[in-house]
Amino acid sequence: MSITREKAAERYPRLGQLIAGEMKYDGGWSTIDVIDPTTGSVLGAVSMATEADVDEALAAASKGFDIWRNTSAFERSKLMRKVAERMRESAEALAELLVLELGKPWNEALGEVEVAAGMWEWAAEEGKRAYGRVIPSRESNARQMVLVEPVGPVAAFVTWNGPLVTPSRKMSGALGAGCSIVLRASEEVPACAFALGQIVYECGLPAGALSVLTGDPVMMSRNLLESPITRAVTFTGSTNVGKQLSQLAVSHMKRPIMELGGHAPVLVFDGINIQDFAKRAVAAKFANCGQVCFAPTRFYVQRSIYPDIVDAMTEEAKRIVVGCGFDPKTQMGPLKSERRLQAIERLVDDARQRGLRVTTGGRSLDRPGFFFEPTVVADVTTEPKLSNEEPFGPIAALTPFDTYEEAIALANRLPYGLSAFVHARDFETLHRATNDVEAGNVICNGWRVTYPETPFGGHKESGMLSEGGIEGLRAFQNVKYAVLS
Repeated sequence: MSITREKAAERYPRLGQLIAGEMKYDGGWSTIDVIDPTTGSVLGAVSMATEADVDEALAAASKGFDIWRNTSAFERSKLMRKVAERMRESAEALAELLVLELGKPWNEALGEVEVAAGMWEWAAEEGKRAYGRVIPSRESNARQMVLVEPVGPVAAFVTWNGPLVTPSRKMSGALGAGCSIVLRASEEVPACAFALGQIVYECGLPAGALSVLTGDPVMMSRNLLESPITRAVTFTGSTNVGKQLSQLAVSHMKRPIMELGGHAPVLVFDGINIQDFAKRAVAAKFANCGQVCFAPTRFYVQRSIYPDIVDAMTEEAKRIVVGCGFDPKTQMGPLKSERRLQAIERLVDDARQRGLRVTTGGRSLDRPGFFFEPTVVADVTTEPKLSNEEPFGPIAALTPFDTYEEAIALANRLPYGLSAFVHARDFETLHRATNDVEAGNVICNGWRVTYPETPFGGHKESGMLSEGGIEGLRAFQNVKYAVLS
């Protein structure tokens, strides 16, 4: 890789609003600076859409839906496969934006491009399999059918920690089902979403089937969800905001599809390979600087192997190279913002004040940008903030347990239920835990939570419905019962 941060920053694009297929730059909008987390410097400016812009996008979505829903599933699939191909062809350009806006290491950024492209590929194929069914009739001259139809124009809201994956999941799911979509991109990582939207239109999407805007979230959520045009809302972000959007959506009878916060437990039972576990656990924990909703955060370890796990994870965390994502040696980049850096500092300060052991890390780095050391905290009880608030950063909290029942109680004690991990050699333990852990995704002896073909969604306060897989397609569909006689 020969790309430098300085050269990449010079190529950072001019940003506007993508409305009905046209990238608009001169709307007289107010703007917000986009900050490079690696240096703390300004990359560019992102505009804030007006109510008129939102209304224009909604009107376009209504017209675009009429065209797109009547486009055959096979033609829709062909276009969406082109999107996946174009993303792979543009992988380095897209990865460059990811590193600039989020600070991801280069290889992680390329990996996100591939995952996002795979989502388009999967939705392209699954959209051709939106099957209904025929129900045997009680009357000889009647045919009873169940038909599957797109729900209608979709309002989408995405957060900043998956600049390509999250918009791709929502765009591909909605478009694959035959819906149009208006997506509010995060003003913290806007260039990725706009680049994706432009690729989709370059592949031939009808005007209006997609708009990408940035703007005030309160104004946009109100206008999008109060409009009679919108029929569903999909949101990825915090539980508190998700609750507010869900209430607004339900009050206007819009379908809420919510992927919300998590605080993923990891149950570690004796008999495992400790060094192998520690190596893979640390890689999973500190990917994207820990800024992943399904990242492992609360490690509950059987007491017989607890000291060895603490030592092994501590040593692995110490080896992580922290730096600029364009440096090929870098394994972990910065936190996204000063706000995130301060939040992590507060969690570690609270842990120290309570006398917990910080076995490695625990401090911000004395350099420009928002860097924090990979951190392991041991002997964590249920009282510290770290045990109860989603850290969304590079902190692993370790706690010993004695019995299976104690481990399950610890895993289930919080209102979150997005992801959980179980590591054990004994199949009976894995089988029991799969049933007993309260989460939408339970991963045994592994770390990969989601693929394009698998459903992704949370239980309890971590969400409603799923995105991805056949379940994700169904979230954007209506079921109609019809009789012909």
